[in-house]
Amino acid sequence: MNMNRVRASVLVLLMAAASATLAGCGAPPESGGAGGAAPSLCMVTDTNGIDDGSFNELTYAGLTRAGGTKPTVTISRTSDDYVPNVESLVSGDCSLIVGVGFNLVDAIKSAAKANPEIRFVIVDDGSIDLPNVTTITFDIVPAAFLAGYAAASHSTTGVVGTYGGTQIPPVTAFMDGFARGVDYFNKDKGTDVSVVGWNVAKKTGTFVGGYAAGVEAKTVAQSLLDQDADVLMPVGGPIYQSAAEAIRDRGTSAALIGVDTDGYESDRKYQNLFLTSVLKQVDVAVAQVAGATANAADAGGYVGTLANNGVGIAPFHDFADRTRPALGAKLDKIRAGLIDGSIKP
Repeated sequence: MNMNRVRASVLVLLMAAASATLAGCGAPPESGGAGGAAPSLCMVTDTNGIDDGSFNELTYAGLTRAGGTKPTVTISRTSDDYVPNVESLVSGDCSLIVGVGFNLVDAIKSAAKANPEIRFVIVDDGSIDLPNVTTITFDIVPAAFLAGYAAASHSTTGVVGTYGGTQIPPVTAFMDGFARGVDYFNKDKGTDVSVVGWNVAKKTGTFVGGYAAGVEAKTVAQSLLDQDADVLMPVGGPIYQSAAEAIRDRGTSAALIGVDTDGYESDRKYQNLFLTSVLKQVDVAVAQVAGATANAADAGGYVGTLANNGVGIAPFHDFADRTRPALGAKLDKIRAGLIDGSIKP
């Protein structure tokens, strides 16, 4: 059976479950919970906002699922809000505090050291080694590797591109995997598809300098299109929206690859542009970890992998009829090789 149709049923159900959870909860509170009493599950967002269609939104969905009620949320407008937001939750009635994203590491680590009786979770970082901190990380390189192979297979110009918000490990891991997947395609097919925006060997590339959609992100996308890239993978939350606008303004047939969530499902405004997406099942991971830690179990660290379906790629959706007929079977074979170690990403 075609890989896309098999994954479609599973991934769409997962995303639908997350979306249904959010829809049923309405707008999240910035503090407090139902009836004015603070619930025990709490979170601090990164600066993209609670409805970012990515980590913040999925973390909220996962916590809601784990606790059965709205979690307490503090919104970080800027990076200066991280520490005071965490401290405000420490002063409240939180038995579990989740920091969303790599940028919250220092604030979570400091608070965890000072408050050993409170359990903390950090999403997308594994560097904190404290008994009251559970880390959630994702082995994203193999999943991005699959997307890079698919991008190279789809390209008609022989050029694909990627760029990031800022140059931090959770971003460059996507870019590494993507570029290596393109390289694997070239070796497999005897082609010479090039990657613009990231050089794996030199660790240099193109970055917006932040994670907001806007002029900067659009200008970067336009520069990659100017280099004939016909598949773009922006890594950094909403910056994909600027890439989508650049593609539409140009009137080109270029495609997007989403990150973290299935862009086709999460943003219907641009869904016809998404070739596929590189997935981190954040809501599933957060629900699992929060459920365990809230019950005083030692959850340890969670690592999402291809083997446990914590990472993967989305179906080709509208592009299914435009991809190479044998691509689905080939990606299944590569995925198996990545899992058993016979293919090194």
